[in-house]
Amino acid sequence: MALSLSYSTGAASAPACEAAQWPLWDDFQTYFVQDSGRVLDASTEMNHSSSEGQSYGMFFALAAGDRATFDKLWFWTKDNLGGGSVESGLPAWIWGKAEDGAWRIIDANSASDADLWFVYALLEAGRLWNEPEYTRQAHSLLALVESHELAELPGLGLMLLPGKEGFVDEEARTWRFNPSYLPIPMLRRLAQESPEGPWQAVADNTVAMVRAVAPRGFAPDWTAYQAKEGQTASFIVDPDKGPVGSYDAIRNYLWAGMTSVEDPAFGPMLEALDGMVEATRDAGKGTPPEKVDTQSGEVSGQGPFGFSAALIPYFKAKGQALLLERQTLKVRAMLRHSTQPETLAQGQPSYYDYVLSLFGLGWLDGLYRFRADGTLSLSWETQCGATTG
Repeated sequence: MALSLSYSTGAASAPACEAAQWPLWDDFQTYFVQDSGRVLDASTEMNHSSSEGQSYGMFFALAAGDRATFDKLWFWTKDNLGGGSVESGLPAWIWGKAEDGAWRIIDANSASDADLWFVYALLEAGRLWNEPEYTRQAHSLLALVESHELAELPGLGLMLLPGKEGFVDEEARTWRFNPSYLPIPMLRRLAQESPEGPWQAVADNTVAMVRAVAPRGFAPDWTAYQAKEGQTASFIVDPDKGPVGSYDAIRNYLWAGMTSVEDPAFGPMLEALDGMVEATRDAGKGTPPEKVDTQSGEVSGQGPFGFSAALIPYFKAKGQALLLERQTLKVRAMLRHSTQPETLAQGQPSYYDYVLSLFGLGWLDGLYRFRADGTLSLSWETQCGATTG
């Protein structure tokens, strides 16, 4: 489908901007971003694209000052995951090659973490590139999130469901959640944009959730909240996924480490997620574990290098200089290895390791920082005359 701009490129309202020098972002585009703006994850038979990948890509494009790619990613998302609009429905979360051979939406359910990243990227793009149309579309999508992905939990308050369908069991009075879907800096930005909205409460309840579900200092991939008649409402071990913390949960440490030290949640989140320091130090050669039993504290396996990348901001925030150095050296070495001809001959590099590396190393190298109000401080903005208010 041909794509066309439906709004001004903003050239008349802002000076020309040079994209940041970010070789890792260039590599990501080479190996994962198609000319159409689709972020391809070739690790599955359906060669799928996800709303997560599209939204992360938009964030990285913004951090790099790469407006052309930002637009390509967003237009592909709207056309293929959103049915051409962000005003009629939330984006589907999986698109790819179906069993009948057709390329189409595979699962039309939404993924709220991606929806928030879309909103966040559009809000910050509207602010930094002085483009009101980005902001307008962010508001339209945020209204859909607030209509379809929020739940009022008895005894707690408002929380963000993982998607619009399938996460509430009315009979069992149980709601399921993914803690890694809720980065505090992003929630702060939404609260700033909509002071009368639900996002300050969601941020407060996210901190309460993480503190409640991490008794050994480890976040689970999934958790649940139960409010049965005659019982005290509380978070419980997820009835489907159990107490494991692994590929989803690793992002909790990443978000906590990147939260501004001026944010009141910075200290409580790092304190609640204290277990990964010893777990990584005790594991073979300073490698973070692949899996953790969040109730017993038992660890197993060795995580891929993306786990090390996710822990870079966390170890820096924890003042763990040796662990920080080891993870950084490992990630840079593995990224070099993943793009060697003999490695590429085996297939596409690991999508998830790459995105976690972009987050962790991009933050460490100063490409971006989150302020206490959730807005971004970017390496390129002072050269571009960007609006920072």
